[in-house]
Amino acid sequence: MILTAQQRHLTTVFLKIFLRDRRSIFFSLFFPVIFMTVFSLSSSREQEAISIGIVNDSSNATAANFVQLLTESPLFDVTVGEAELLRAELVAGDQTMVLELPADFGDLASGSTAEINVVVDAAQVAQLGLIMPVLDQTLLSIEREFRGIEPMFAIVIEDVQARSQRYIDFLLPGLMALTLMNLSIAGSGFNIVEYRRKGILKRLFVTPIEPGDFIASIAMARMLIVLVQVSVLILFAVLLLDIRIIGSFLAFYFVIMLGTVVFLCQGFSLGSLAKTQESIGALGNIVIMPQIFLSGIFYPIDSMPEWIQPVAQLLPLSFVSTGMREIANAGATLMAIAPSLLGIGVWFVISFLAATKLFVWKEVAN
Repeated sequence: MILTAQQRHLTTVFLKIFLRDRRSIFFSLFFPVIFMTVFSLSSSREQEAISIGIVNDSSNATAANFVQLLTESPLFDVTVGEAELLRAELVAGDQTMVLELPADFGDLASGSTAEINVVVDAAQVAQLGLIMPVLDQTLLSIEREFRGIEPMFAIVIEDVQARSQRYIDFLLPGLMALTLMNLSIAGSGFNIVEYRRKGILKRLFVTPIEPGDFIASIAMARMLIVLVQVSVLILFAVLLLDIRIIGSFLAFYFVIMLGTVVFLCQGFSLGSLAKTQESIGALGNIVIMPQIFLSGIFYPIDSMPEWIQPVAQLLPLSFVSTGMREIANAGATLMAIAPSLLGIGVWFVISFLAATKLFVWKEVAN
């Protein structure tokens, strides 16, 4: 977009006004940095071994072999002991589960399949999906060794994407999208209300400045502020937190700019509806808060209840964060994220029409 001389002058004026509010600029950077640092530290910790107690009532070699294989596994911290003591530790939270091996464990002469009693606290049931496949594989290995059966094949996993799977890598694009939404909606909305309250809009109304010049100038100034702040956060994440952005930075910033325009238009609309600073804060929270929890910022949309997923996927922040995450984490091109770009485009049209329809110089829109 080519700005006219008048628009460039207004953009410079608005930039100077925005930069005077150093406290707001500081806190808009401070909280995302704190979030990224905390999540980076938490995701860098090594996975602790899962505590498992084993009650071995069998005296044969198969049971001993089974206990030995579990003990050698780095996934488990095995304690062999009496049933009463280990169950007490399970209740106290010192054990995740207790395996009770029956006396006929591994005894083919019994003619029946031995059952391993798994004692688990209801609060630890969520971990069974991780633990049970390892136990099943250990039992299968023991059975093959006992019967002298060689595996028919082996599986070799090759990771062709070769990228980190840390939670912070998932979080960063969503946190960037959340930051630009907050900066855009809150910034433009509060600016419109404040300019109206101080009579700035009323004075501008009697000048040759057209509404389009005013909106384009304040949008460009606010976008420059947002791009600088997001760039600082990206540099912090890449240089200090060792976070990799796999895809193109140009494509990444293109989605950022589109998302900024969408949220700026939404902020203009809210600023035109609000009468006071308190009301713009309330209206902003109505728009911002649901998107924070439903747009896949902190966890994937697929993990949400099925009935809410269609709504969550249609939110503007969902399209922006999904597009940014696919570029950053999967190296996707702009063509590959066409559905996200289409969603952002639809929201741009809706937001722009609402902003131009509701915007007024002197009074609050009805």
